[in-house]
Formats: sequence, structure tokens, C-alpha cells
Amino acid sequence: RLWYWATVAASAALAAAASRALTESRAERPRGVDVPGLATMSLGVAALVAAITWGRTGWTSPGVLALFAAAAVLLSAFVLVEARRREPMVELALFRRPAFLLSVTGALVTGLAVIGVMTYLATMMSLVMGLSAIAAALVLAIWSGLSFVVALQAHRLPARLPVRRLLAAGFALAGVSELALAALAPDAHWWRLVPGLAAAGVASGLTNAMLARLAVESVPADRASMGAGANNTARYIGASLGVAIVGAVATGFGHDAASLAHGTNVAMVVSAVAALAYAVLALVIRDRAS
Repeated sequence: RLWYWATVAASAALAAAASRALTESRAERPRGVDVPGLATMSLGVAALVAAITWGRTGWTSPGVLALFAAAAVLLSAFVLVEARRREPMVELALFRRPAFLLSVTGALVTGLAVIGVMTYLATMMSLVMGLSAIAAALVLAIWSGLSFVVALQAHRLPARLPVRRLLAAGFALAGVSELALAALAPDAHWWRLVPGLAAAGVASGLTNAMLARLAVESVPADRASMGAGANNTARYIGASLGVAIVGAVATGFGHDAASLAHGTNVAMVVSAVAALAYAVLALVIRDRAS
């Protein structure tokens, strides 16, 4: 709980510094806020995440089924609203662009297949391997730290390099790394996870950098913020769903250490399959910008 208060204090300090140090940018033609689109998407995603989270207590319970139905209705309404808005939050016509579609679906799969399982891994290292919360966080920092470093370096790659192939390589490496991480056991030492975490860090850094580049390059110049916003939104929707799904899978075999280890390994394999499948898809989808 103290960490949450520390985050509040840090956020307040950053907000104060940003208000003084950053220059506000203004569009030549300001756009209004798409309130109906924002409301239907936010409520729809919230209902979907709640249904998956609550579903661990019983997938056929009336409350869970009602949440799934609400999510379907609200997300369908979001598509209808966006199709009719003069200035939508997301222009649906952009999804006809293969490069834009690749950036959005890639971000979604990143959240589902990478961020979701990695977010859960620190908890499982504590519950299964007996590591303290700090020790588990430091081990997981191998992944997050390398991801940060590689992303910085990847942004310096020449623009002529094919983004599609770099994305495919990143997701393929992510899949391989998750297969290597599917070795969680009550008697396992933390160093057994290091190779998989290192490979996952390199993969995450490469895919994050390429997806960010593709999100901006795949839309008209005056829609750059829309491309970046769609990419970020898809990433965090995927992460929200990924954490809920991984939690459901990891705890679905029992709550003792051995069962949690087995469940987490199953979640790793499922995530690896999703990442490898997307690596193939990235090679199949072709576009002038690839």
C-alpha cells in the first residue's frame, strides 16, 4: 500500500514538472472529444475484463454471462458509433490499411501474450519458488531492463529495414523465450529463468520499437496521434485481458505450489503459441510500408 502512495507522490511531482518544462502542442484544426465512443469502448472493455476475472469462480454463472453479454453489446455499439461519427476517436477506414492493422493487432497480442504472462510471473516466483517480493521483482527486471535498453537501440535502426520482418523476428523470439520460461517448479532456482527472461527482454524491446514506428508510419501525418493512441490502447486492453486470462489458467489446476507451477507453465506455452502464430501472420500481411 505504501508503494501506491509513493506512486501518487511521484505522479504529482512529474505533473508539476511537466506543466513548467513542456510546451503544449496545438493542432491546426482542433478535434472534439468523442464521448460516445469513449464511453462505449471503456465500459465494454471493463465488462469484458470483469467477466474474465470473475469467471474463475464459475464461467456459467449468471453474473459472468451477463457481463460477457454486456461487453458484446457495448463493443458492438462502439463500432457502430465510430462508423457514424464525423470525427471519431478511431477512424474505422484505417483498418483497411494492412500496416495499421498490423500495428494494432501486434500491440494487442503483445499485451495478451507477453505483458499478461510477465506481469503474473513475479507473483508466481513468490508463491512457487519462495522468493521475496523484492527478489522476484529484481529477477523480472532482467526482462524489463533489457526491453528498455533494446527499445532505445532499436529506434536507431535504419528506416529502410523491413519493419514486418523485424516484428516477425521479435515475436518469434518472444515465443521461444516463453517456452524456455515454462520450467517453473517448487524446487527450481531463479537462475533457470534467466535465459528465458533475457531473450524475452530482447524480444519485447524490438517489438515495442517496431510497433511504435509502424503505428505512426501507417497513418496520414495528421492522424499520427490516432495511430499512436490506437496502438497504446490495444496494448493495454491486451494486457488487461492477458493478466485476467493468465490468472484464470494459472490457478485453474489448484492453489498449492505444484499446481500453480503447472498452471503457469501451461499459460507460458499458450502465450508462446500465440506469439509464434503472430510472427507468421506478420510475414503474411504485406504492405508498401513493410
